[in-house]
Amino acid sequence: MAVVGNTPTARFLTKIGKMQSAGCRLCRIAREARGASTDGLADIAHGHINSAGCEGMATTVTAAHHSIWMHLYDSMHAAQKSKSKLKFVTLDKESNMSTLWRQGEFLRICSKEELAEKARDIEVTIPVKKNQEARYNLDPGSFVVNRFWGRRPDGVAINWALKIVYILGFKRSTDRDEEFLEVKDAETNEQQKSIICALKAAASEWEFEQINFVVGDRGSVVESDFYTKLKKLEIQEGKKEKLFADHVTQVCKAHNRVIVSFIQQVQGDTRPTTEELRENIGHNGHVRGDRERNTRL
Repeated sequence: MAVVGNTPTARFLTKIGKMQSAGCRLCRIAREARGASTDGLADIAHGHINSAGCEGMATTVTAAHHSIWMHLYDSMHAAQKSKSKLKFVTLDKESNMSTLWRQGEFLRICSKEELAEKARDIEVTIPVKKNQEARYNLDPGSFVVNRFWGRRPDGVAINWALKIVYILGFKRSTDRDEEFLEVKDAETNEQQKSIICALKAAASEWEFEQINFVVGDRGSVVESDFYTKLKKLEIQEGKKEKLFADHVTQVCKAHNRVIVSFIQQVQGDTRPTTEELRENIGHNGHVRGDRERNTRL
């Protein structure tokens, strides 16, 4: 079953002599369509088809990411304690730093000019991606500042009374390895380092903290970590378990959509029946906590 990682991928089928090549067919089709080289194709492995790196799956995988996160974000907002002073912002859509600092209330934290000055000092230490080198070479100073203003946290929660800002991140990751949570947590912290460090430097009287939610693409969620973060965000105690169960359900549904999209594309838009989906995808979401247990959805 795909949900437990037993899908016979092209890499495995090639290994046992059932396929000639493990190269991703969807990436090959996309490259051929634009006249690009098909050398060095990634293998069709579980991690590849669940990533935006697969040219045929990028749209579906990105949609899966957004659907899980927006459901969780809206659910946390709705489940806040009635007397909570914590305000979730950007509920309708993600906003980049430039958009946030065009809102008057964010100027109560620091001015846009102060933040840009501190951000510049941090951004110059961050490597420039190869596909950004041309823009960087035209005007390095403007590039690093614009890169900062274009950074887009997945969410923001603010306690104006206590002067606390939580920058929220969300990652959907392969969960074959036990340390997937730690790996993705560190990766998200690194990606948002510029935001956190610039804010701390520009508004020293405020407290800024990164809170990341990480899920495994096959349904793994670390239970104790999830509840710890809900507590920080002042979620009602009586609503935590339902919020957790709903979150795991959303993760598994998103995984379902990704696998179905892949199957349809490689089979030439052949739509599997409901029974075939159950057989290939299954219904068990795996939950990790201080103890491991399977949750029937």
